[in-house]
Amino acid sequence: QVQLVESGGGLAQAGGSLSLSCAASGSTSLIKKMGWYRQAPGKQRELVATITQAGKIDYIDAVKGRFTVSGDHAKQTIYLQMHTLKSEDSAIYFCYATRMGDIIIWGQGIQVNVSS
Repeated sequence: QVQLVESGGGLAQAGGSLSLSCAASGSTSLIKKMGWYRQAPGKQRELVATITQAGKIDYIDAVKGRFTVSGDHAKQTIYLQMHTLKSEDSAIYFCYATRMGDIIIWGQGIQVNVSS
């Protein structure tokens, strides 16, 4: 089985920066894609960014130019660097991974709170 453990996040003022990491362990050789979702109180979960095994990266328009997703294959870890944070970025951020058969694995979720 694959496990995803998230770390980072926390509190920041508007305009500040925070970082997230997501470390995969277990049987990771069949992971096809990883990325980040977020869910704010009273809102639906939304996809923030993805990174494929081929290295293709996509972002939603709301974070383009401010967030950067990257991966370290040797460490089996992906990262999300968040800059110029806005109050609307406040949410619980979930790392995810897909494996053969499109099985989705989730991290535990970590809070990002941006104050104005």
